[in-house]
Amino acid sequence: MKRKFDFYIIPTPIGNISDITLRAIDVLKEVDIIACEDSRVTQKLLNHYDIKTKCISYHKYNERERVSSIIEYLQEGKTIALVSDAGTPMICDPGSILLSELKRNNIKVTSLPGACAVTTFISQIPRNTEEFKFVGFLPKSEKQILDLYEKNKYTNIVFYESPNRILKTLKILQIKNQNLMIAIGRELTKIFEEIIVDKIETVIEHFSNTDIKGEFVCMIFAQQKTQIPDINNKIEKLKQQGFKSKDIANIITTLYEINKNEVKNLLY
Repeated sequence: MKRKFDFYIIPTPIGNISDITLRAIDVLKEVDIIACEDSRVTQKLLNHYDIKTKCISYHKYNERERVSSIIEYLQEGKTIALVSDAGTPMICDPGSILLSELKRNNIKVTSLPGACAVTTFISQIPRNTEEFKFVGFLPKSEKQILDLYEKNKYTNIVFYESPNRILKTLKILQIKNQNLMIAIGRELTKIFEEIIVDKIETVIEHFSNTDIKGEFVCMIFAQQKTQIPDINNKIEKLKQQGFKSKDIANIITTLYEINKNEVKNLLY
């Protein structure tokens, strides 16, 4: 029976090989072609579920040149599934160029629900608000990281990080705010899964004494907005009167009953 859609975006397990839906297995068996990042990785999954479908490579280094051949396959009447090495395609994985062309050529596309590191992680982190901003992988330079944080500091910021960069990234963020609360997820759904939620200093200390392995999903907890009008103006006036930063922090927190750390972040 011909399927309703021509092109399927299919999530694959992020760690535990059992984390795949029955529908995903069904579709992977029935489509004509599976487009995948690394056939060696995908083949392990296909072998486990006895899926014999032909694979073709589609990754960030060949996505532009591969688009035309995929469109040709589809126009010939073939059905295709797109998978990444792990998780949901299009979430920090190639596919945007292809998807634009599929829409332009009126190809019927659908996405299946399934594994995603972001939602797996965020669903077990206690938060005061549902709002968060996913920014993918952070930029590499210290200035870019700090600029991104400053721009989004009043929102929970969720990002991916690699094991060889995680400590450097945390230490850069610590420069901006020593009182940041951080949540870290590592090796999600695997045997050595680890979730840690603590002040950034404690998190850095924890991973400084650990053999760091696995991919990371992280969240910087949102900084609370100051409710005092013109607090910066009040701080500036106290400075002009010769008060030291420590004294200013004590005065502001005593008069307005707000968190001293919040005042310190404005002072330093």
